[in-house]
Amino acid sequence: MSIWWSLHLRREAASVPLARRFLLGTMETAGVDPDISFDLSVALSEACANAVEHGGDRTALGESGDSGYGHPAADSGQYRVTAYLDGEKCRIEVSDSGPGFPARRALRPAAHSVQHSQNSQHSQQSQHPQQSQKPQQPLPPQGAEAESGRGLDLIQQLSDHVQFGNRPGHGAVVRFDKVLKWREGALLTA
Repeated sequence: MSIWWSLHLRREAASVPLARRFLLGTMETAGVDPDISFDLSVALSEACANAVEHGGDRTALGESGDSGYGHPAADSGQYRVTAYLDGEKCRIEVSDSGPGFPARRALRPAAHSVQHSQNSQHSQQSQHPQQSQKPQQPLPPQGAEAESGRGLDLIQQLSDHVQFGNRPGHGAVVRFDKVLKWREGALLTA
């Protein structure tokens, strides 16, 4: 036996606990271990909060002859949550109708850049052993940038597998899954 459901929700703060409670109720009824249920409900809350906050600013392209100003997409006021529970895992997908995930900004150097920088500093130290230089660490993000992305990081920590993506012209999609553990006597078991 498996369970599948999909909710179409308004981009309103009140929809986040509604989705979380629906997931928790489903997992409780099915007999999922409470710790797994909690992890998935927190990850779902973060994904829904992102959809509510960022998921509706996309504008539809103007009609031919339009002055170039877009109008809000017809579905910009809602987002969708879909959950699948089967014998071994739960997969959750949250999709919105916003502009999607932005291209990564270079707040921190890429790993290969740090390695290259350290290698060049090491060769400089070999040439000048008295000059001990400490690798420069990037400055942490300030203000709103410091908050950005924490929910996505939390989803990654609480899930076994995560995908973040964009549906061109249709918004962002967050998919995550987790292997399930079951209470004794659970309705759905592996």
